[in-house]
Amino acid sequence: MGNYDACRDVSILSVEPVGPEGAAKGCYMLTLANPGFSPAVAGQFVMVRPRAFQQNPVWPRPFSICRLTAEALTLFVQVCGRGTEILCRLVPGDTATVWGPLGQGFALEPEVPTVMLAGGVGIAPFVEYAAGHPSPEHLSLVFGHRLPLSCYPFDAFSGLKSAEAFQEKGPDDLAAFIAHLETTIAGHADGLVLACGPRPFLVTVARLARKYSVRAQVSLENRMACGVGGCLGCVEKNVLGSYVQTCTQGPVFWVEELALSEES
Repeated sequence: MGNYDACRDVSILSVEPVGPEGAAKGCYMLTLANPGFSPAVAGQFVMVRPRAFQQNPVWPRPFSICRLTAEALTLFVQVCGRGTEILCRLVPGDTATVWGPLGQGFALEPEVPTVMLAGGVGIAPFVEYAAGHPSPEHLSLVFGHRLPLSCYPFDAFSGLKSAEAFQEKGPDDLAAFIAHLETTIAGHADGLVLACGPRPFLVTVARLARKYSVRAQVSLENRMACGVGGCLGCVEKNVLGSYVQTCTQGPVFWVEELALSEES
């Protein structure tokens, strides 16, 4: 699924740090004018290249759709390099080229108990997922993070069945979080598990989903340059030993499709 014709120059509406510590920790909400997108499927992504990139960096940056309304496209951006640093220095009225929505989004099964497992910046697509879910009483969230909770859009999940947050401050916290993930996934044998976050997090989720025979999808954060299947920079090995393109065939995959490992 993808709309490759929707390549538009749009205005930046706002760039705001998330919470009182967002600026210091590099966590921002970047809001752009809606490029003309019709409703997207939560889990799809967009490619963004502001004019401020000029020729360095060359490539655009991919971001999950955090929120899409008729007026605006909002992205959750954590500064992690030159590209995201430039993006978070933009001001209202600056211009960026955007194309999308791209890729395959998360499954939506309104009457099925669904748990969203998010790690760090992987919380972004679940903001849109929760906002558009017709039965939020069937939704729950487990969120693992390292920065202060106020740096993330956690308040967006107040209307769900449950929303839990776990901050990792040391090795013991990580072990406890993984144990909680196992309990959560084991308790969703008749439900649906959706996950987005760092690769080690997704590998753990996939392992536990297989162990307890739980239907699960993971959204990969593989590096990509074009977002439309041209550069082959985002390929992922599947269970047949061949490769799939994360941008066009993902970024959301059913766990049983992938030979997911710690190696990228």
